[in-house]
Amino acid sequence: MIGLITGVICYWSATSLKHLMGYDDSLDAFGVHGVGGIVGALLTGLFAYGPLSATDANPSGITGSLHQFMVQGEAVLVTILWCGIISFILLKAIDLTMGLRVTPDEELEGLDMSLHGERIN
Repeated sequence: MIGLITGVICYWSATSLKHLMGYDDSLDAFGVHGVGGIVGALLTGLFAYGPLSATDANPSGITGSLHQFMVQGEAVLVTILWCGIISFILLKAIDLTMGLRVTPDEELEGLDMSLHGERIN
């Protein structure tokens, strides 16, 4: 069930949500991995099957419930915050040292040609 639901939502996010929100994601990395990871983690809290998560310390394992959904939601929020903060720091450091953008002329010419020297014969 998790895979089926998440697959449909990933397809929607990679095709429709991207255009709705107007963000640039040519490889659909956020639509597939970001949204898929969030939805999959949250649905795990609802559909968790106890025997699959059983340990010696917890022989009955963890079962899906509203409480587990909330625990998963908290983990998702912490992950989003962590990734956002670390990405901001890394991108700021790169921007201060070598820059994040190419010149408008290089962008207009196309990065394959301006940065990699690829030419159409």
